[in-house]
Amino acid sequence: MPHESLDTARRQLTAAGVDPFDERVYLEMLVRHTAAPAELAEPLDCSTDRAARSLDRLRELGLVGRLSGARRRYAAIEPVAAIEALVRSRTAELDTVREAAGELSRLFDAAQSGGTEEVEVVVGSEALGRWFVRLQQEAREEVITLDRPPYALTTSNPVEATALTRGVRYRAVYAPEALEWPGVLGDIRELIARGEEARVLPGLRVKLAIADRRLALLPLSLDFTGEVRAAVLRPSALLDGLVDYWELCWRTATPLDAPADDPLAEDDRRMLTLLVAGLKDEAIARQLGWSVRTMRRRISALNDKLGAANRFQAGVIATRRGWI
Repeated sequence: MPHESLDTARRQLTAAGVDPFDERVYLEMLVRHTAAPAELAEPLDCSTDRAARSLDRLRELGLVGRLSGARRRYAAIEPVAAIEALVRSRTAELDTVREAAGELSRLFDAAQSGGTEEVEVVVGSEALGRWFVRLQQEAREEVITLDRPPYALTTSNPVEATALTRGVRYRAVYAPEALEWPGVLGDIRELIARGEEARVLPGLRVKLAIADRRLALLPLSLDFTGEVRAAVLRPSALLDGLVDYWELCWRTATPLDAPADDPLAEDDRRMLTLLVAGLKDEAIARQLGWSVRTMRRRISALNDKLGAANRFQAGVIATRRGWI
């Protein structure tokens, strides 16, 4: 890349709030297209852990994406689209700051008149995203969710990692379709390692987030191609009903995390979990970074190990033993 073009790119990224070291990582990714953290350590003269942390920050900014599969590997996002999206995001943050005075004024007026309405409708993907962030930031004890595609903004949720460190409990029920989205299963596994309790439930038709059982966010439609509308719910009989519905889903769902004394190999456990979750062979193979033939051979070997006649029976046996 010519020096003038390189300098221009760096000024763009710096102005958009990207750390100078992360700029170097992104520019190296543009040359390589895809890379694992260990492959960046030598050319950037840094540790693998530092490269990995930088890639995670770039992923949160939308400049790189994490590829599916068991190995930790990333791909650079096309620069024009990625930087434009980053600039729009920064502009939206500034707009949020400008709107702060008006929002505080509305809260003040609501308090003066005896409180806010039980149901508030918000419009637009950005408004939905802001409310999801706000709901988590205001949570003091627990956030419970029903998660399924589509996604209004991004599939990652860096706010949750921060909330978990301050003691907020997260319990999430995922639709199998969510696990098929690129990078989502890896994100879920990272959050489970941080403390999230995760389960999967086939047939989930609702997206929902509830904080401390006093504030909920419910998209009114799963069609995000047009105008996105969502309901913000405060203490009411409707909110109580949604909490009860979430509890029913939680009791019915299958845990995604394994017990500490799991006797299965990690890959076999992940494969069984995805089978029980209802994913098709092609989707499971893609998530594990295998060919369909390899996956089916592993299933056959696992059936022999468990003494199961088929994959369904293998899932039942493993579940009964508490392995998944």
